[in-house]
Parts: sequence; structure tokens; C-alpha cells
Amino acid sequence: MINVSNIKKSYGSLQVLKGIDLHIAKGEVVSIVGPSGAGKTTLLQIMGTLDSSDEGSVEINGVNVSKLSKNKLADFRNKNIGFVFQFHQLLPEFTAEENIILPALIAGTKRSVAKAKAEELLQFLGLADRAGHKPAELSGGEKQRIAVARALINNPVVIFADEPSGSLDTKNKQELHQLFFDLREKYGQTFVIVTHDEELAKITDRTIHIVDGNIINPDEEQSAEPSIEPTNDATTEVRTEE
Repeated sequence: MINVSNIKKSYGSLQVLKGIDLHIAKGEVVSIVGPSGAGKTTLLQIMGTLDSSDEGSVEINGVNVSKLSKNKLADFRNKNIGFVFQFHQLLPEFTAEENIILPALIAGTKRSVAKAKAEELLQFLGLADRAGHKPAELSGGEKQRIAVARALINNPVVIFADEPSGSLDTKNKQELHQLFFDLREKYGQTFVIVTHDEELAKITDRTIHIVDGNIINPDEEQSAEPSIEPTNDATTEVRTEE
């Protein structure tokens, strides 16, 4: 479902990614781990079309996003990709429901349809009674669940999450981590998660280790038993850079 081929990225003289090859199957919950500066977030941003690579290509659901024009890329991102960030990035002047439906309105969805979808998500997340509350009136865990609902509103093929539980306490972390798997079970959702949280990495279907801009040997990766049957074509390819 996601194919990354020979991705290289440099900032000035610093080469951050040195030729990444990677395949992620539909319905996988995958974690990307590694030391600070290893290239995890850069890879996530390139896969999520928020940044571009110097070389290589990214294909999502059969579309080579590396070749899309700026406007077509923005449209593809809005309709096919969801994002969850460490600090939720909700708009403070809008209610929880308004924050959730905003991407749908941008995509041209009727407000009534977007509202119905938001209500479904809020009910599933146990936040139906918080729909009219603004972010300042929500707890940290509630804000992050609202951010997850916003990421889901357009039925994306994949959700990219960057340290999604990094600002949460232990209880809210555990609830958020379980939520990813509940959403995979209900909606067949694919998650790619950059994290420093060892507990989250242990329970994902696959853990991808990045060191110095390279994926290390997959034989050394630690993988957890998936909560559903993994897709047969879920593999991690390695490109070795000297």
C-alpha cells in the first residue's frame, strides 16, 4: 500500500536519509524508532508529503506522490492522509466538532455529512459529550483523541503520527495506544508511527529501526504479534549505504 524507494534527503552537507527502501501493507500498525537525529521524522514527513526527497519516490495506494503537482499533491494529502502530532495542533477558537470537520469541509464535503461522520467518531472515542467544548476545556488525552478523529474524518488510507503520546501521562498514553488498534479493527486503518515510547513500539505489528539515515537489518528488528492477521506482502526492504 505504501512503497518507498531509494529515498535520500540532505540538508546542506548533512545527509539525513541515505537510501531508504520500505513497504507498508494496508492495515499494518508500524512504529519507526531510532535515536534523535536518525532521520525518523524526516522520513515520516516525506512519506506524508509534507516534505520532498532529493532522490527516490513514494507511492501511496498506487499513486506516485513524488510526481504530483503542488495543487494535486495538496488535494491527495487532504483526501488520503491523516496526521496526528505530539501537541495535537487543534485550533483554539473552534469546538472539538469544528476542529474534526475542518478537513472534510476543505475537501468539499457537505457540512451535514461531515457533522454526521464527526458525531460517529466522537461516539466511538467516548467523547460525544465534548463535541461543543473548545480545546482549552479539554484534557490532554481528550485533545489527542480529537486530533485522531480529525485525522480520520476523510477516511484516509493511512495515518502518520509523530510522537503522538509524547505529551501524555501514562494512563492517557495507554488509552491512545489501544485506540490505534481499536481503529484498525473497526476501520481497517493503517498507522505509521514515529515514537520514542518503547511500550508502543513493542505492541505494533512491526518496528522499523533507523540509525544514521539507514534502516538496520530487519533480522535485528523486534516485532510484536499483530492483533489481526498481517497481510502476506508486509515486508521491509533494506538498502545498504556504505
